[in-house]
Amino acid sequence: MTKFYPDSKVELQGFTAKFYDKIMNIMTFGSYSLFIKKAIEYMEILPNDTIIDFGAGTGRNALLMNKYLSEEGEILGLEISDQMIAQFKKKTAFIENINVNKQRIDRPFTREKKYDKVFISFVFHGFPFDVQKQIIKNAFNALNENGEFIILDFNEFVTDETPFYFRIPFKIIECKYAFEFVKRDWKRILSDFGFGEFREKTFLKKHIRLLKAKKRN
Repeated sequence: MTKFYPDSKVELQGFTAKFYDKIMNIMTFGSYSLFIKKAIEYMEILPNDTIIDFGAGTGRNALLMNKYLSEEGEILGLEISDQMIAQFKKKTAFIENINVNKQRIDRPFTREKKYDKVFISFVFHGFPFDVQKQIIKNAFNALNENGEFIILDFNEFVTDETPFYFRIPFKIIECKYAFEFVKRDWKRILSDFGFGEFREKTFLKKHIRLLKAKKRN
């Protein structure tokens, strides 16, 4: 897979893509699984929701979201890594209402079907700002009226004012786009693209945020 953004760390491939779930578990001493379950709980998924997952990864999040859905609900994952798509398909092989497509979220696209929720988890921060704007447009266009764009990612903060146990790993692991991401007022930016009625839940001393933004009519 060709990397479109050499300075980014969200275009995963090779060893990292193949063992992504295990790597996350090891790096967080097993806490990532509990964290992501709690975050998805706060999405307030309804039984009949239709959800499109931007940067769907291995299908781990899709399986957790599906626990809240009835047979009428649906999840579509969008992913570009062949290795992650293979894992996604393996995990969801016997679940009829979960599917995955190979598709970039950073290029303009439209879908005839509209969804109740667009979810993006720890992917958004890894793109340049102009590309993030395109992702917002794609989310807006993919949503039903009053649908929600739900972003699970870093909150807004001043990096050098964060506790050392967060600041040091952040500086070592994250790409340059993440440092720009945490400085921006995302509610204002999303408002400029037609979103409002913001609600949020924060985690890890407010350094991580689940931000819900409703598509305005």
